[in-house]
Amino acid sequence: MKIKKTKNRYLHRSNWWKYLLSVVIVGIYLLPIFVIVVTSLKPVTDNSSRLALPEVIYWGNYLKAFNAGGLLNAIKNTMIITFFVVVIEVFAGCMGAYPLARNRSRLNKVVKALIMGVMMVPGLSIVVGVYSTLVNLHAISTYWGIIIVTAAFGLPLSIYLYSNFILSIPGTLDEAAAIDGAGAAQTFLHIILPQLKPVTVSVIIMKGVGAWNEYGYSLYILQKPQMYNITLTIKQFFAESMNDLNAAAAGAVLGILPVIVIYLFLQKYFIQGSLDSAVKG
Repeated sequence: MKIKKTKNRYLHRSNWWKYLLSVVIVGIYLLPIFVIVVTSLKPVTDNSSRLALPEVIYWGNYLKAFNAGGLLNAIKNTMIITFFVVVIEVFAGCMGAYPLARNRSRLNKVVKALIMGVMMVPGLSIVVGVYSTLVNLHAISTYWGIIIVTAAFGLPLSIYLYSNFILSIPGTLDEAAAIDGAGAAQTFLHIILPQLKPVTVSVIIMKGVGAWNEYGYSLYILQKPQMYNITLTIKQFFAESMNDLNAAAAGAVLGILPVIVIYLFLQKYFIQGSLDSAVKG
């Protein structure tokens, strides 16, 4: 027992650099968020360091962000876009992954390899072709235009995560359902789908955050101000408020707050789903 405890202590001591590196990485990621939150709580007349905490919390910047106009409309637009993107990603992803995971044919292996290959292609590398197609379809400055594009680029990863997770589900469950007379659709809906909760939460968080923060294609597709999403509105706010970065910082905080709150509620399922999806990767 003592030998085991000594060994565990040695392992902890030998891995000290990993913990230090983790702290440094977390600090690098949190520093910009800390700066923007602190800036949003200071009046524009405060010339102290961006890293210094405010002496008195000033909420007027948030009132300026709301009164500037467009922020609430942008949040509404972003919520609509994000909701439908996530719905498409979840339903199309799990239904497309099921036959890929259960039918291990050469064709399915080729299809899965193509899906992984598409994941390697930067979305903005084909922006000209996508934009031209959307212009011909009269999809510029429409909800469905940006929803289809965002969902299409995110679908390969969703299929990949779902297929890996389904591979970890015993195939004997499908066989038992088939013996009972269930078809493929019934087996999927009643046997497989209820077990996909962890990976579904992972897909919802990853694709929801991606759709919420989407900027590249939104810049080309959402051209009318009334159709702006949250990223375009914040970008415009920063461009117009160079003399009042504190109010612009408040607008940025309001833009990222919803996704942070959602993640805090779903993080347990997100971690579990990410680990389970990687088991058969």
